[in-house]
Amino acid sequence: MAAHKIAVIPGDGIGQEVMPEGLKVLRTMQETTPGLELAFETFPWGCDYYREHGSMMPDDALKTLEAFDAIYFGAVGDPDRIPDHISLSTLILPIRKNFQQFACIRPIKLLPGVAGPLAGKTPADIDFVMVRENTEGEYADAGGRLHAGTPQEVAIQTSVFTRTGCERVMRFAFELARKRNKARHVTSVTKSNAQRHSMVFWDDIFKEVAADYPDIDTSSNLVDAAAMNFIRRPEAFDVVVASNLFGDILTDLGAVIMGGMGYAPSANLNPDGSYPSMFESVHGSAPDIVGKGIANPLATIWAGQLMLDFLGERDAAARLLGALETHVQAGKVRTPDLGGTSCTGAVGDNLCDILLR
Repeated sequence: MAAHKIAVIPGDGIGQEVMPEGLKVLRTMQETTPGLELAFETFPWGCDYYREHGSMMPDDALKTLEAFDAIYFGAVGDPDRIPDHISLSTLILPIRKNFQQFACIRPIKLLPGVAGPLAGKTPADIDFVMVRENTEGEYADAGGRLHAGTPQEVAIQTSVFTRTGCERVMRFAFELARKRNKARHVTSVTKSNAQRHSMVFWDDIFKEVAADYPDIDTSSNLVDAAAMNFIRRPEAFDVVVASNLFGDILTDLGAVIMGGMGYAPSANLNPDGSYPSMFESVHGSAPDIVGKGIANPLATIWAGQLMLDFLGERDAAARLLGALETHVQAGKVRTPDLGGTSCTGAVGDNLCDILLR
């Protein structure tokens, strides 16, 4: 069997610190899993590259990435020196959009042994998946500014919702609900009481798609109600589907209720494999802790687990998730964000030890 070709982009800030731990764990997985072959190639794109070359990645970067089976991404951003709207919109967003990574999957799962912030809620209560539309909606970058720098300046940012974009991400959510074999329930997040064009359109398509899945229960939450329900009764959710902006905001809240941003992984999927999919942590570049050796690599390692699963390496993915659960439940090696004193490298080392045992 040919090796899975993985493009590695550590990126910026703590991305360069957590990515080595993710690779360390994946290489240990390869050593201990017969038949698992992973071939990594690293690309130095990001804000350092921008300062040297005037762009976040080369002009032919997307063509280069097309040859890979998956992309393993660290983080992007150096807000002190490069505005986020430049770093984000010229590195990670072009990859998501051009490679049609329309389904952003973010598990919201409280691992055994994690002291989540919600009183009385256990791992059985917090175990659902957010499906975020990832290529259009509020992040379509449609708009502009007129009369810049004058008292008459106007800024227009237009959301773009297409039937194709809405329907395909909703169908993905329903199919995922079938595969999870849990509550078999899909919740749509909307704001149609205030956005009578885009969100009513979203609601209409959700009802049409739901009609094709009579075996799946459905509900609809206004985004503000969804935020409250994430806190009040997370056990009510199984699969949640939302637009780009709503999904982005709610998954940060989801990360908090699963124990913190240091746990939260993300998978930007091109489901049919016509382009590579991309796997990353949710936490960003965290410039305030760069160089201190205390960044939590668990989200990046978990993103690697999602990558193995998507690549069809189901047994390896299950074993890595089990190792993550063992590591967290033991509670002996924890970075400061989780109340411990361990360094970034110690977390990766401990997970490798668990896999080797």
